[in-house]
Amino acid sequence: MAKNNQRSITFTIKFIGSLVLLAAMFVVAMAFGAADIAVRDVWAALTSSESSQSINIIREMRLPREIAAIVVGAALAVAGAIMQGITRNPLADPGLLGLTSGANAALAVSIAFGAGSMFSTMVACFIGSAVGAGFVFGIGALKKGGFSPVRLVLAGSAVSAFLLALSQWVGIHYKISKFVSSWTAGGMVGTTWSQLQIIAPIVAVGILVAIMLSRQLTILSLNEEVALGLGQNTTKIKMALFVVIILLSGAAVALVGNLVFVGLMIPHLVRAFAGTDYRYILPLAAVIGATFMLLADTIGRTLNAPYETPVVAIVAIIGLPFFLYVARKGGKAFA
Repeated sequence: MAKNNQRSITFTIKFIGSLVLLAAMFVVAMAFGAADIAVRDVWAALTSSESSQSINIIREMRLPREIAAIVVGAALAVAGAIMQGITRNPLADPGLLGLTSGANAALAVSIAFGAGSMFSTMVACFIGSAVGAGFVFGIGALKKGGFSPVRLVLAGSAVSAFLLALSQWVGIHYKISKFVSSWTAGGMVGTTWSQLQIIAPIVAVGILVAIMLSRQLTILSLNEEVALGLGQNTTKIKMALFVVIILLSGAAVALVGNLVFVGLMIPHLVRAFAGTDYRYILPLAAVIGATFMLLADTIGRTLNAPYETPVVAIVAIIGLPFFLYVARKGGKAFA
């Protein structure tokens, strides 16, 4: 009991520390960009009814954009942590295993056929995520032992390349390439409050359900036979968690486009100081993922201001070496 209390206290301290880091990064993201804005104006925009050019920029452009970064970072980080837990695959990531590319292809198709609302776009992304994951795991199941980490990543790479080519063909054929490319670039430019009103609640519910199932996920991530021995209905738990992954990945793509490596990096970094208990991993992953996306978006906006560097490029520059390092260490680099 004393040991459990100590772990809870330690987690609480770490969680509060991560929230402070998130708050600090949020202020930095709001203040810096193509037009630097005083922290006083940021505070006024959030807490008062004052109006000025700087305050209006914050309220109508930066605030929804940075909230989108928080939502997307939390969604992809939690989805990646769940995938790594279910598959016991240290290289699992919604982008690497076909979910985000499937959602992106579905997004292109929905645009080509005149999706007129954010809700219809989001539904298309959910379906695309499920199809992309189905292709990858279907290919992995064709051969005995097919769910090995390397084979799944290879299958994911092949499926992702195919789905990316499909989305590009749709864009060229229906003359919507420019619009599709703006989504594929993974940018948060132009995020609106109406989009957030649809996407943010879905991500919040998905993360909440994942946290509610975190104890079962912890047992499942260690050994499926143990989970069965403890009376878990592993099939139902896996199905519920896969639905959560699809919701989180699809919502992220519907909001900002195709992003890879966030769901791979953040869970590994969190495990380095949170251990293997998903009751601790998932909340911390959500906060650290949100902080990371704020950082990536801020770098993208300030690196070559007033021009923007696509956030997908920033994430890839950081994520690819991380992926190679984890793969070389057999997934135990941050254990």
